[in-house]
Amino acid sequence: MADNDWKKRLGVVYSTNPDFQYTQAAEEVVQTLPPERQRLIVTIDRRARAGKQVTLVKGFVGSEADLAALGKTLKVKCGVGGTAKDGEITIQGDLRDKVTALLQQMGYQAKRGN
Repeated sequence: MADNDWKKRLGVVYSTNPDFQYTQAAEEVVQTLPPERQRLIVTIDRRARAGKQVTLVKGFVGSEADLAALGKTLKVKCGVGGTAKDGEITIQGDLRDKVTALLQQMGYQAKRGN
């Protein structure tokens, strides 16, 4: 049943070849750069959040697992909630100075944005 997942083949045209085997392109694994080569920008955002402020960390180059691990570390050390997805970390509240200091202590090249 696992190889008959129709959702993965939505864009495929029907084939009359009985020996046809649909293959998917392998996902590229992004190598995570070491912390000293990462250039992170720490900004604040208020758009589309009902007036609430969030701290955004942008510029992370690496896998989603490493991004999630860094996001969890920052959330725990700041004592707030947040999320890590789509290449950026969102921390609830205006914690730009604290997040920048934490990232620099961990060895990242972090700059405070706006």
